[in-house]
Amino acid sequence: MSLQFLIDDALARTPPGRGVWVALSGGLDSSLLLTLAARARDRHPRALRAIHVHHGLQSAADDFEAHCRHLAAQLSVPLTVERVTIEPAGGLGLEGAARQARYAAFARCVPVGDTLWLAQHRDDQAETFLLAALRGSGVRGLAAMPARRDWQGRELGRPLLGVSRADLEAEARRLALTWTEDPSNADLELDRNFLRRSILPRLESRWPLAAASLARSATLAGEADALLTELAELDLQRLGGDPGRLPIAGLTGLSPARCRLLIRHACALNGLPTPPAARLASLLDQLEARRDAEVHIAWPGAAARRWSGALYLMPTLSGLPSPWEAEWDGRAPLVTPLGETILRLEPHSARPVRLRVAPRRGGERLRLAGRGSRDLKRLLQEAGLPPWERQRVLVVHHGDQVVAVMAPSLVNWLAFAEGWSGLSEA
Repeated sequence: MSLQFLIDDALARTPPGRGVWVALSGGLDSSLLLTLAARARDRHPRALRAIHVHHGLQSAADDFEAHCRHLAAQLSVPLTVERVTIEPAGGLGLEGAARQARYAAFARCVPVGDTLWLAQHRDDQAETFLLAALRGSGVRGLAAMPARRDWQGRELGRPLLGVSRADLEAEARRLALTWTEDPSNADLELDRNFLRRSILPRLESRWPLAAASLARSATLAGEADALLTELAELDLQRLGGDPGRLPIAGLTGLSPARCRLLIRHACALNGLPTPPAARLASLLDQLEARRDAEVHIAWPGAAARRWSGALYLMPTLSGLPSPWEAEWDGRAPLVTPLGETILRLEPHSARPVRLRVAPRRGGERLRLAGRGSRDLKRLLQEAGLPPWERQRVLVVHHGDQVVAVMAPSLVNWLAFAEGWSGLSEA
């Protein structure tokens, strides 16, 4: 199958009306992909665009942009150039931070519903598989890069993933294509470059089909990962279907491997980072803790807590600063450390009031209609509010009197004092 036919087929399978974007770095792979896509567009009309992310990490960055602008103009393809600032943080390193910034740029520019094509090829897949194996990754990591997947409401495709770098070079030369070479590709301090220039050539000198075999292993790992995902989803549905709240009894009834699989699956559904192996092992150990134990396992960006017979998976919660308080008239939007309210509060007399909103400090009491004075701590327990959320409630005072309590999400009320009522403007 010719490369042109491959791209023609990929473009023809894109639903009419859906835009197709090519991530254009200026290198051989992406320049060839855009050229073939532009030719395919003549036979399968689609809205074709290109996007170039200017990282600004080296002096050659402006040359990359100039080449991309020239190529896009030559092919009559609209080009979007997005400049980003790279800030290595959170242990990502320079490569990881650049990738994060690049995908953030894609998300800003490529409309939801459109397709984004990336130019990774079979050799890239082999390198990714080796890197994952060297890091001790599981099946999902070894699956490397999928040929197609849903990504934030867009389709992300890699139509060249089954093609070798050598075949791409041969096609580019046949078309007399020009491209730019990234100087950083020669830096052997970068792991991927070391594999590409020092390791894979030696493997292929002994096993000529090494790259193809490694890429095939990644494909098989991807199939295994898909089956494991189906199994985890079956377990999740059997345990209630809520990925944020998993019943302890159901979890402990699973084998350790299946339990780990379900927790990782639930984290993915919640958009949470997967817990590192050591934290996941600690979490499983504590599932057997006594019922009243307050289990809290945290990892970057997420946490798991045990309460009332269930394991709760959640993002890292922001606390309420102390001291903090705000004046409020019960009507105007109220900006708090937990967000902006869309709630209203007013006395039954409808008179203008001056309220004070503050975090719970302990010992507050609320006089309820028909129930008399009640301790706020007991009211929060009766409301079934988890312990970690009880520390995030906001208490509304009128003078020395507690007149209402806001829920942690700030989109609902937990309780009102006698003579007061609240509304939501949503």
